[in-house]
Amino acid sequence: MNTAGVIHMEGTVKESELIGKVHSAVYHQCLQRGYATPADVLVDVGVLPKEKYEDWRFGKVRYLEAACTCNLKKLSFIMKQIRSYAQKSNLKPSFCYYKRWGVKKKHGHKPVIPLRFSKSGNLEIEKAYATHYVDLGRAEQLKKEKMEKAAAIQAGRLDKTSGMPEINISENNNG
Repeated sequence: MNTAGVIHMEGTVKESELIGKVHSAVYHQCLQRGYATPADVLVDVGVLPKEKYEDWRFGKVRYLEAACTCNLKKLSFIMKQIRSYAQKSNLKPSFCYYKRWGVKKKHGHKPVIPLRFSKSGNLEIEKAYATHYVDLGRAEQLKKEKMEKAAAIQAGRLDKTSGMPEINISENNNG
């Protein structure tokens, strides 16, 4: 077998397999909710355990990269693939400000504690991690579906819990 040109990242996943996982994660996130986030892609491809992500969001981990189970070279490669897929798919980059979860109110409002993504704190790296990629067409479609469902629930045509049409069964079965 000729392995020239194939990079084994940490001896486990071939570059082409990782590209497929990253692109699939971005695609499925956009399909499900209209946008994709680098942090969720890292969870989906298996390099960021969900519990560690939540620890970071609650401020128990200093920066996101420390919670990841791979090296910076692999993280950089994944981030590059997210941007590449987003560009090829015409996804709109949208900056999102990440703040710590679980902050107690002081003097009537919650203090905003920003989260850090990288050890270096480099602004370009921080911006890359905080950028969400929006599928404008899919986001609009999901918004429309949500509004139609809410209107149907309000009109009493749908069951609120299941989203299924309500079925009225009469007690008087003359069969």
